[in-house]
Amino acid sequence: MANVKQAGKIKHGKDVIALQVMAYTFCTLIALFCLIPFIMVISGSFSSEESIIQNGFSLLPQDFSLEAYKTVFESPMVVIRAYAVTIGLTATGTVLGLLLQTMTAYVLSRKDFEWRNGFSFFFYFTTLFSGGLVPTYLLYTRTLKLQDSYLALLLPLLFSVYNLLIMKSYISAIPDSLIDAAKIDGCGEVKTLFSVVMPLIKPALATVGLFIALAYWNDWYNAMLYIKSDSKYPLQYFLYQQINNIEAYKKLIANNSVSSSVASALSLPTQSLKMALTIVVTGPIILAFPFVQKYFVQGITIGAVKG
Repeated sequence: MANVKQAGKIKHGKDVIALQVMAYTFCTLIALFCLIPFIMVISGSFSSEESIIQNGFSLLPQDFSLEAYKTVFESPMVVIRAYAVTIGLTATGTVLGLLLQTMTAYVLSRKDFEWRNGFSFFFYFTTLFSGGLVPTYLLYTRTLKLQDSYLALLLPLLFSVYNLLIMKSYISAIPDSLIDAAKIDGCGEVKTLFSVVMPLIKPALATVGLFIALAYWNDWYNAMLYIKSDSKYPLQYFLYQQINNIEAYKKLIANNSVSSSVASALSLPTQSLKMALTIVVTGPIILAFPFVQKYFVQGITIGAVKG
């Protein structure tokens, strides 16, 4: 029994151990390079504006202050409303986007679909050429009449050819015998997709779902083009406007374009406010990331098919 245990142990040479130490050291340094800037952002959000201007940013808060967060949440209902718009768009867009791209990828991966090469070419062609900003804007505002509508925020990010290629590569790896077996059991195309294909592509669904969610969460450009009502602003565009307004106030104060009383009222934090806005925006999406992280590191394993 002892010999079996000793035989099961793998002895590594000094060169292997040295290589492992170098690899772990390198990975640790890379992790620190990614983590330290975010720690400085958190620290800056809790520092006073004066300390940041005088001493710069640091790993620990200088002259602890909540002034930046007080400025962000000065009108809490406005922030909550922007959060609600962004969360609603992200949830709806992620579900619909996953459904649309999974169905499209499933059709294009089927070898018995006669026109799959032609449709694949048209999808790929859109990655090389696009209509441009002006035709797209005219399409959404004049043809589809979507100006100042939530659909103007939902539709532009609903489909991505890059995500389609990822999904198609995963579905293509599924053995045809599984699809044939499902058909023999009486499954139609829709039931085959939802009962056989989707359970086997969970890593792809999680990965593409996160990409879609990040695209909706970080989107402000479409809101700038199509949205006019303050009540329909997503979070990113609302915070973008906040920073621009404060920068404009700072310029007015610097040019002595306002009175001293108004200038004292407009003495708002700028650098610490940017850090606080970064935390407010990235916090929820960072909390959601651990739930899908495992799908990025694990490979998809398709079980063997019994003959």
